[in-house]
Amino acid sequence: MTKILYLHGFASSSDSTKANLIDSFIKKNTKKTKILIPDLDNNIENAYHQIEKIILKESPSSFMGSSLGGFYGIYFSEKYNLPCVNINPAIPPLSMSEHLGENKNYSTGDKFIIDQKQLDFLDAMGQKIKKIKMPSNFMTLVQSGDEILDYKQAVKYFLGGQIDITYGGNHSYENFESNLIKIQKFLNLH
Repeated sequence: MTKILYLHGFASSSDSTKANLIDSFIKKNTKKTKILIPDLDNNIENAYHQIEKIILKESPSSFMGSSLGGFYGIYFSEKYNLPCVNINPAIPPLSMSEHLGENKNYSTGDKFIIDQKQLDFLDAMGQKIKKIKMPSNFMTLVQSGDEILDYKQAVKYFLGGQIDITYGGNHSYENFESNLIKIQKFLNLH
């Protein structure tokens, strides 16, 4: 059984549109693939440890991540030398200082605090993946209309990997479903 670990973005949940689309696609189009879509803790350090525990328990064969989940995906892909599909990913150096203080999860409505300790932890993670070692492990989907992250920086960062640029779009990644067959091929899902 092939297992994919999907990591949602900042202040999101397992019930995000992209998570639901990929989950539905895998259930309909593969027989030997399972997708794991946890609700990541809003606290960055707690989310890191949560992901690590899931990896040790479930032994995924690949990762998928969106935005901050893409950053986590890059980190763990490099750590475990596994393939990763990223959708409008956050890349190092990652500044989230505008989120210091109280935040609200878009999906659940839960309020949570981002403090400097969490940002320092994120920065330490970013230092370990300043430059990726295995670009061929990555498929990166970016949209030029992303209003939060600069797609050109992602293209430069993932040079040597498989990069798919859609002109227009936004940070949510419009028409994500049009990439599901490409993702299936890249991850060799059956």
